[in-house]
Amino acid sequence: MNIGFIGTGIMGKPMAKNLQNAGYTVYFSEHFEPVPADLLGEKGFACPNPAAVAEAADIIITMVPDTPHVADVLFSEQGILKGLTADKVVVDMSSISPIETKVFAEKVEAVGAWYVDAPVSGGEVGAVAGTLSIMAGGRDEIFERVKPLFEVMGQNITLVGGNGDGQTCKVANQIIVALNIEAVGEALLFASKAGADPAKIRQALMGGFASSKILEVHGERMVKGTFDPGFRISLHQKDLNLALTGARELQLNLPNTATAQELFNTCAALDGSNWDHSAMVKALEHMSNHSIRG
Repeated sequence: MNIGFIGTGIMGKPMAKNLQNAGYTVYFSEHFEPVPADLLGEKGFACPNPAAVAEAADIIITMVPDTPHVADVLFSEQGILKGLTADKVVVDMSSISPIETKVFAEKVEAVGAWYVDAPVSGGEVGAVAGTLSIMAGGRDEIFERVKPLFEVMGQNITLVGGNGDGQTCKVANQIIVALNIEAVGEALLFASKAGADPAKIRQALMGGFASSKILEVHGERMVKGTFDPGFRISLHQKDLNLALTGARELQLNLPNTATAQELFNTCAALDGSNWDHSAMVKALEHMSNHSIRG
């Protein structure tokens, strides 16, 4: 199979590289920006636009920031739809609106092609290591066709339902991650203000029931103050906006999700939209006039 890959950012680039390392030939689009040079060569070719990628590839993967970007890549004048033919597969691994995903799938399948939404979790670390969690929505038989690609990029791979259900799962994931970041931030802030060493508190908690991946990875970021983005606050704000918008439509109250979003909004007001989402702790520090790093 020839693979198309559109979106070579913080996570997309290592995902594409893992596909190349597994032996796949990958076609890239220069629709947004030039293709990174280290992706080009014997297993990587640049195309001028998404339509050309769709013409060259059997399966086309998109990994772009938000719903409008996916719409542009799919349906613009030189979008993927212009190059699709029957039985090709579009796999969107971005994190976008579940409702719009269902509309996108209908438009793609109307020309005889197939659509799978397969957002991921695991951040830059998981993308590089090929250990992403992948939450897929689509037809069983199409999922099985693309699953070998998922197995190159991830480990926990689940077909959760039909088109849109993968994106719904990702929104649920982002609620859990945000609230866990908030919990870890509050705990370490409390420990520091009480005079304890937050690094040692974190180490002790790693051996108990409070242990989590967030405490392990983002707790360390909070203690060290290393907030270069693996996953930017602006992107997590986008995901929580999907959650809160969906909650209004479903007549749900998600109070702690709303609080987490307000903390991210505080970070943005502090010029931190591009900080890693673990930097939510800086909003808590700002409100308390205390830093866990002294």
